[in-house]
Amino acid sequence: MKRFNVTGICVPDENYMVDISEKIAQIKKLIDNRCYFTINRARQYGKTTTLYEIRRRLSKEYLIVKISFEGLGEDCFESDGNFCAAFMELIQEALELMDIEANYAEKWLNCEALTFKTLGKHITNMCRDKKIVLMIDEVDKTSNNRVFLQFLSMLRQKYLARAGGDDYTFHSVILAGVYDVKTLKLKMINEGSYTPSESENKLYNSPWNIAVNFTVDMSFSPAEIATMLNEYETDHGTGMDIAEISEEIHAYTGGYPFLVSRLCQCIDEELGQNWSAEGLQGAADILLYEKNTLFDDIYKNLSNNKELYQLLYDILICGDSFGFKLGNPVIDLANMYGIIANKNGLVAVSNRIFETIIYDYFISINETSLKSQTIKGVISDVVRNGRLDMEQCLCKFADHYAEMFTERDASFLERHGRLLFLTYLRPFINGSGYYHIESETRNQQRMDIVVDYGREQFIIELKLWKGKQYQKMCNECERSSHTVHTNRLAYKQLLDYMKIKKADKGYLLTFDFRKEKNKGSKAEWMELDGKKIFDVIV
Repeated sequence: MKRFNVTGICVPDENYMVDISEKIAQIKKLIDNRCYFTINRARQYGKTTTLYEIRRRLSKEYLIVKISFEGLGEDCFESDGNFCAAFMELIQEALELMDIEANYAEKWLNCEALTFKTLGKHITNMCRDKKIVLMIDEVDKTSNNRVFLQFLSMLRQKYLARAGGDDYTFHSVILAGVYDVKTLKLKMINEGSYTPSESENKLYNSPWNIAVNFTVDMSFSPAEIATMLNEYETDHGTGMDIAEISEEIHAYTGGYPFLVSRLCQCIDEELGQNWSAEGLQGAADILLYEKNTLFDDIYKNLSNNKELYQLLYDILICGDSFGFKLGNPVIDLANMYGIIANKNGLVAVSNRIFETIIYDYFISINETSLKSQTIKGVISDVVRNGRLDMEQCLCKFADHYAEMFTERDASFLERHGRLLFLTYLRPFINGSGYYHIESETRNQQRMDIVVDYGREQFIIELKLWKGKQYQKMCNECERSSHTVHTNRLAYKQLLDYMKIKKADKGYLLTFDFRKEKNKGSKAEWMELDGKKIFDVIV
């Protein structure tokens, strides 16, 4: 019986897989055109499985040789001779497993190459009468990129000579890794293993500038996810709504291959094949609270790069907007790691799962320094009999906020207020619920939070209320009562979002940063347009 796989290569006969035929067709066009290129995508983005599928589908047309640098010892990259010998050994091992003419294989197997010059001559001889596609996986796992860059320089020289009719070389070369090979030199500089000369352009002077841009979208669309679920449904007959579930999976994951497969695996193996919105929420809960190498990489990258940390903090917590401009080093880095995406020209976190784990990371890092932990004794007052009392949660937070933060600097509270509430909220839903932030509503003034707990959903709008805006709205108000009208724009925004979510109740938490003496906190239910809103001002 097939199963969902999140470790290693996915094999069609053993695993449920998304149909990536269209992606392979796009890659084949590059190979047919004799292109050299790099498949550089984030960790666990399906690169190795894609290479496997290329070889499986195109092996009748091309001699496809796949090798990997993963696991090679450091001594293989200590010198030109060591690298050339190791490269030849990898090629020979790959050929031994392939069904090719014995005499051709022997030419490779009996060859020794201890310099790039002799290796280049041998490549010329072997490619004279064969269309060889060389695929190298995990190219950024090399321990000494300097030697590998020399190897790329040799391939570049042979590629250019072939174009002039003066040489034979690989028909196509495909490199796969997280780092774009064009920026391997930058990786070396960041790691301290390479120091460029003063006259050297450290960012763009690359031996791989012959490579074409790889623009194939490696993420899974809802239609592609549906191809995998169709196969699963044929085997199991669960009665799921494939189109709806595919859209929901995409909404959580943004089509990130590992996340797609892991959610499906959780539903199939841990949640009794509950292919519903509730089942997906349960799968997301499992995923968010587990430890895996993908999340560990994100935490490590946030910890090691202050500019990356600050970019994501400003976007997620402060509601700032930044144009998506490749060439900006921090945006390049976040994009390469798969953390961000281009959304209508602006930088956005690439999927809801990543948003939530990054929010949780900020909460975890800051809860001690901001002294904003939830008082454990109140959890039993807010969560009773398996239900979350959001009204009580907001009231308790208002008390906590007044006690802990009213004397803090206003600029501090404006910047961190949302983080204070999220830090307070998380222990109530930890392990039993799920929250996400609606990116479309997140800006410097407001943020909508959706909390799923059990079978209930809570919609909370956070609003930053500053004096000038308050005064303007009051001056425009024809009625004497400020209670209803000072936050009328927030009410309208929340009501509009509640309509989209088909909710009858909503919650408005306003952080009041006015300096007027008459400001004060409040907590009360209001009814507007037939909907109920619990309005809290702190």
